[in-house]
Amino acid sequence: MSLESHDTTSKYLLDTGSELGRAQMDHLEQLLDPISTACLDEIGAGPGWRCLDLGAGGGSITRWLAERTGSTGTIVSVDLDTAYLVERPGIEVHQHDINEGLPVDGPFQLIHTRLLLMHLPRRVEILKTLVDALAPGGWLVVGEFSDRPLRVLTAPGDGDEQVHDHVLDVGHNTVARAAGVSFTWAHEVDRHMAEAGLTNRHSLAHARTTAGGTTACLLNLNYVRQLETPLLHAGITTEELGRFRDLMLDPRFRAWSYQFVCTWGQKPV
Repeated sequence: MSLESHDTTSKYLLDTGSELGRAQMDHLEQLLDPISTACLDEIGAGPGWRCLDLGAGGGSITRWLAERTGSTGTIVSVDLDTAYLVERPGIEVHQHDINEGLPVDGPFQLIHTRLLLMHLPRRVEILKTLVDALAPGGWLVVGEFSDRPLRVLTAPGDGDEQVHDHVLDVGHNTVARAAGVSFTWAHEVDRHMAEAGLTNRHSLAHARTTAGGTTACLLNLNYVRQLETPLLHAGITTEELGRFRDLMLDPRFRAWSYQFVCTWGQKPV
């Protein structure tokens, strides 16, 4: 997941090319691939489809789509960092910034993007560009984290819930917001799809509880480790960061994970 500044240049706070970035993508694939592929399966992506996987990350959805579309299909896989994307027959890889438009022209039977538009200040304009690139009858699938609170259920010590909530509040509402991120966007996608002319719109929302040391907590720990400097600049103390890191590894800590909202709509024939 990348955080972009209010201007449209590629100024990112998270580095997917780093060791932490690779672990971040692994955590996201473990958590979100079952939900994303369930949505794509419901749409019925099949042989011969031409698909665009935008913000492809580690390439797990690109590979899943390639299996579904078969030898006659084409998957255009796009990311700013393509180190983990492998070209092979049926898969085209493009290193590209979506702020500069699409790397190749449509039409596509399917466009999939996950945890990307929420980070882009021009997200509404870009969504319209994606709709324009759909073939008649084609589908746009957008998956994002929402602003549903990550409420603590149990914590091992007094004050731990306050530390957890303070670190996330500053991360979401100061650091991320200053970088142009919208956590409300997940629940706005349906409306913007409708305004862009898409029909047959549906959404699936998923969240579950997580404990210290499990994947969702390890993802939170990963984000905080990557964003340590801006969090400190925003007022989080080193003691709070240290305690937050401990909590994300402590099995006695339990909380809700991020809510992931997957929304899809179809371009009229």
